[in-house]
Amino acid sequence: MTGRAAAELLLLPVRMHGIQLGRPVEILLDRQTDRVIGFELRCGDGAHRFLPFAVATLRADEIEVGSALTLIDERELDFYRRQARRLPELSFAEPWIEDDGTVHEAHRAA
Repeated sequence: MTGRAAAELLLLPVRMHGIQLGRPVEILLDRQTDRVIGFELRCGDGAHRFLPFAVATLRADEIEVGSALTLIDERELDFYRRQARRLPELSFAEPWIEDDGTVHEAHRAA
């Protein structure tokens, strides 16, 4: 895989061994670079949690995690919100996220 549109990632369920844990509601970026640090998730219990990008595996039909313990509790989520930028702050019309987390404007075919 060579990345995908950010809008597609926001539609994918987050699963562990096929069990849906939640869905991403926000993509959070490093303040200094245009790189994803993680996802804010809304989980099945209604809580919001942080999923670090480094522990997520992007699949065609899901964002996979190896353990629910990789999800950071809602109390700690505020730290990541304060330290990160939100994807819309980049003002890209169609943000594209590479497999390594780099974000750029989507390339259009001529």
